[in-house]
Amino acid sequence: MGLFGFGRKRAKKQAEEAVEESKDVEKSTEKSDQTSQADRVETAAEQDEAEQSGKGPWDSLDSDAPDTDEYLDIGALMLPFLKGSELRLKANSQTGDVLGATITYGSSSLELEPFAAPKSLGLWDEVRADLLKANPSCKEVDGVFGKELTLPVKVKGKNMLTRVVGIDGPRWMLRGIFSGPAAKGGKEKDVLDGYLADLVVVRGDEPLAPRDLVPMHAPVTPNQRRGEAEDPESQDDESAQIPGRPEGPFDSDQQTEVKTTLSRGPMFSEIR
Repeated sequence: MGLFGFGRKRAKKQAEEAVEESKDVEKSTEKSDQTSQADRVETAAEQDEAEQSGKGPWDSLDSDAPDTDEYLDIGALMLPFLKGSELRLKANSQTGDVLGATITYGSSSLELEPFAAPKSLGLWDEVRADLLKANPSCKEVDGVFGKELTLPVKVKGKNMLTRVVGIDGPRWMLRGIFSGPAAKGGKEKDVLDGYLADLVVVRGDEPLAPRDLVPMHAPVTPNQRRGEAEDPESQDDESAQIPGRPEGPFDSDQQTEVKTTLSRGPMFSEIR
């Protein structure tokens, strides 16, 4: 009887030791899982950063920048050719200075403006904070090019969504405003996102104050850059066509409305 009782005690002790050992294994496994999960998160973040660093828009001095031989040159921007798109340049009526470019594709538009920035990156963070503060309906979201803003504007009594993107580069910041379907999603968004990613910014050596526009000029075609005389047949070359005013989703009232909504200081002043 005593021997039998001793066996029960021994069995109980072995069971307790097994439970403790099991707990230790669970803790070790849990800690390992947490470490693995943290490693996966860190690896994913590193991959995202690496992928983002390999995307445009590009700086003209970047060794990985695309070949711009067939791009349209407007000074601060080298614009890729996009079949079915139209270009309109915004200029000061008094001085003739080019102040921006708008690409229209389908029912969508992408307005482009390059600004000078400090050597240290981060101007888009400041501009984004200004816009969020000035526009209560503005929302910050994650997008293809990092943090971007969605901003609804009223046009002739109707609400229209715009998507405001900013990209920091070496001593420049490029702002893009998407309107129409490209502000939401779908094919036109993908096409214009790709267009923006292929674009090349030429900052130049001119000293400029932060938020000053980087100078632009009238378009120079690839043939003109190569010094070739244009013949009448070149008018059929879509890459050389610069329409005066495309039939896009924005009329003059809409353009003014969006510009007024985005106005904040010299960077977003309305151009008449």
